[in-house]
Parts: sequence; C-alpha cells; structure tokens
Amino acid sequence: MNTDSNRLAVDIKNLHVRYETDDGVVYAVNGIDLTLENKRTLGLVGETGAGKTTTALTMLKLVPVPPGIVEADHIEICGHNIPKLSTQELEKVRGNDISMIFQDPMTALNPVFTIEDQISESIELHQDISKAQAKARAGDMLETVGIPRERGKEYPHQFSGGMKQRAVIAIALACNPRVLIADEPTTALDVTIQAQVLELMNKLKDQYSTSLILITHDLGIVAEICDDVAVMYAGRIVESGTLEDVYGYTQHPYTEGLFNSLPNIKDRKEKLRPITGLMPDPMIIPVGCPFAPRCRYVDERCYQVMPELKSVSPTHKVACIAYERPGFHIERRIENE
Repeated sequence: MNTDSNRLAVDIKNLHVRYETDDGVVYAVNGIDLTLENKRTLGLVGETGAGKTTTALTMLKLVPVPPGIVEADHIEICGHNIPKLSTQELEKVRGNDISMIFQDPMTALNPVFTIEDQISESIELHQDISKAQAKARAGDMLETVGIPRERGKEYPHQFSGGMKQRAVIAIALACNPRVLIADEPTTALDVTIQAQVLELMNKLKDQYSTSLILITHDLGIVAEICDDVAVMYAGRIVESGTLEDVYGYTQHPYTEGLFNSLPNIKDRKEKLRPITGLMPDPMIIPVGCPFAPRCRYVDERCYQVMPELKSVSPTHKVACIAYERPGFHIERRIENE
C-alpha cells in the first residue's frame, strides 16, 4: 500500500456521475476531487441537489446502474479500489471498513426485526463470532449510544426519532469502520436531540478513531464538529480547506452567500441577504461558471470560462476566476463568525 493510502481514508480523483433518464441526462457530479485524511472530519456542504449524497453513494458503489453512470480516474476508500471490487468483496467492505448513516432513520431500520437483531446481523456478517456473542456485542453498542441493552428486543416503531437515529449510529459503528458517512444525520430531529446526536457522533468518532464525512447544509453543525470543509455547488466543489480556511478566510462568492444569508445575532434589525436565483438545471452543463447567474461579482468572462479549483494557500482551494482581477476580494459579513 502506498504512502497516500496509509495517510488518506478517502481519495477520489475526477469523479463524474450522470443519470441517463427518459427525460434526458442528469449531470449530478461533474469532475470533483475529494480527499479525507485518517481520523479527520470533513463537512460536505451545499444546497439540495448539489451532488453531496450522490458523491457519498459512489464511495459504497451504491449508485443504481442503470440509470447511473460513474466515471472516475480513482476512487480509493481505506485502501480499496472501489470500482474494481466484486459484489462479494463489496459486502465485506460495506459496514466493516466504511459505513453510512442514511438521511432518514425512520426508513433506515427494518420494521419487522428487533433493533438488537439488526445490529447483530451486521456484526455476524463481518466478524467470526457466534450469534450469542454478536447479540452481546449489539447490547454493548446500544449502551455505547445511550440506549439500555434490554430495549434492543423492541422494534423500531417503539423507539422515538432520536432513539432510532442512535440505533442507526450503533449499526454503523458496530464493526469499528475506518470511514463513516453521515448523510444529514439530524434533519428529522428536534434541536435538543440534534445536539445530543452530534455530541455522541463526535465522541464515538474519537473513541473508535474513525474518519467522518458529514453531509449537511447546516453551517453551524459543520463549525461544531468538522476539521475540513468542502463546499459543493451544481455538482462541483467550489471551495475547500480547513475549517479555519473556509470560515475565517472565505474565498468563493457562493460560500460568502451562504454565510451572509444567516441571521446576524449582533444586529437583529439587519435584514438577511439571501442568494438570489436558483441552482442551474442539472440536465444542462453551463459553458462558464455555474454560479455566474447568481453572483454579484460576475463579469463577461464568468459566462465563458469554467473556473478550475486552484490553491490560494497550502490547504485552501477556490474555483473562481474573479481572483484574476487586481485587488479583488469578497465582502464576507464577518459578524456571522
């Protein structure tokens, strides 16, 4: 295994994903590079339809084919070349080396099996232990996520929303995966339970030395638990860097717009500054920058040139040709920090 494989939990190069439907071709992901170092947390941020979940599904080879078509120079997760793995090999990797917490805990659990059975099934599949040992381990995992082990004999409908999410986390972490993908893990939960689930995920990530990819549109959640941030727009990464890079030294106009559309807690009379317009139709790849129609710094070149992701510091990258203009800088409203 090479040096990068030892250092990187996720290494994706030039990923494209499109869906060929009866209505036309949907270009969901358009040439992104994504890396995640071991034991770090990456926040994948963007609007609905930006391509975040599709990117995550490619890591587990779960994009449905057809209609999905995945093309990439390189997709390596925990040292595994994902596109080359057979179905049998994938079964050994999923849930063992890489796990995913899906968006809705209400539908992620099987209603006709007990919680204990659903956790122990994952353990039995990947570890050479008896059924009784797997059930004991399932009980341990429930207690780890704050649920009494005796409640493992209950069914999903007997659990609250927060408890269902904790059970899903227990399943995902049952085999100590190296990479955990959490897709909007707190969307269906109230604010109090959200905080508890995030605190739990953060604690367990450290406890099991797991690398985490957190898919969300909530900038507050990212600030709370992420080390690195990648901002997606229209199937592309438009800005990436450490949390300090992206939050403290915002470079892309879209990222600026996300921050400026948040309420200003220091001046409650100040009006929100939402990003105008809508994301482009994913069936049409624009010639120039996909954010150009919504950008307040736009000029003619923005409609003609697709910006490449370029380094502005050793850890910070941005895709915006406006920086070629002398003295250009964006006007991030820093009160949101």
